[in-house]
Amino acid sequence: MENFVVSARKYRPETWESVVGQQGITNTLKNAIEQNHLGQAFLFCGPRGVGKTTTARILAKTVNLKDLNGEKPKDENFSFNIFELDAASNNSVDDIRNLTDQVRIPPQTGNYKIYIIDEVHMLSPAAFNAFLKTLEEPPKHAIFILATTEKHKILPTIISRCQVFDFKRIQVRDMVAHLNHVAKSENIETEEDALHVIAQKADGGMRDALSIFDRMVSFSGNSITYKDVVENLNILDFDYYFKATEFILAGNITELLILFDDVLNNGFDGSIYINGLASHFRDLLTAQNRETIHLIEAGDAIKEKYTEQAVKCDKLLLTAALKLCTECDYKYRTAKNKRLLVELTLMQLASLKFSEEKKN
Repeated sequence: MENFVVSARKYRPETWESVVGQQGITNTLKNAIEQNHLGQAFLFCGPRGVGKTTTARILAKTVNLKDLNGEKPKDENFSFNIFELDAASNNSVDDIRNLTDQVRIPPQTGNYKIYIIDEVHMLSPAAFNAFLKTLEEPPKHAIFILATTEKHKILPTIISRCQVFDFKRIQVRDMVAHLNHVAKSENIETEEDALHVIAQKADGGMRDALSIFDRMVSFSGNSITYKDVVENLNILDFDYYFKATEFILAGNITELLILFDDVLNNGFDGSIYINGLASHFRDLLTAQNRETIHLIEAGDAIKEKYTEQAVKCDKLLLTAALKLCTECDYKYRTAKNKRLLVELTLMQLASLKFSEEKKN
């Protein structure tokens, strides 16, 4: 039996072009290397799984290849020039002093020694202070790349000595494109809506998206469907919100309450349902205009459903519905009878259309 390699490792980007969703940062670093305008200290900030360490490794490999006239050596030639330190488990003064002692020694091969310090916010205050002098006046052959998910914990004196790059959450469309690439490479059939749900669940982190993808492959085999993803990840299906909206438009309180009861029986919390309804009303508003429909983070088939239902909805009704859902969400945490609060909101939603008609 072959050892399984998780997709996040197997498909880890190795070139600037293959880094997902961070083109602004990768282009800046690539141009800095080509123009010999590279700094000696970098701080990569951003949420987990968005490519900070991956970009650091690509930068570390690329910087020593600059003066080789395009001749690409084997990676192992420069592997001794790249040092990675996990500050989560190596955060003492002694750990930093050992690192600064190494920094003084020039590289035997190549022009630079690159030090990647991951989770740098975990360094103790004393370790930060021990590192400060080296960061302020590093040897010409040393480059430091610091990575963190918590920029606010880094000392201002450290930040001021670094070129700071803020990595953003990866957009759903970029994650879907990369998941498609991985699926094709692995000969796995996928539905577009299924990949959109995986990307949304990952909340901007490519590593999380690939982990969910691997989980779905274990569950579904070589074919990942929207239905399987919704079932396995315990996500409320879009259909619940489309049905709820139809009942609201018809003023059908009875069916609306029965639908909510079904949601609760399937193990979902009332706040998840009411927040989902709010997002649904928002998407219906954006679907009323072709110029904004791209703001809906869903596949083409579901976008078409939104377009069809949006035609039936009045803009003022949707705005009022959004307000009711927001108020319900605000009161939910402190409500003693949470179910009653949501049910009351649903009744108010079902009465909106008739309230508007009486006004007119």
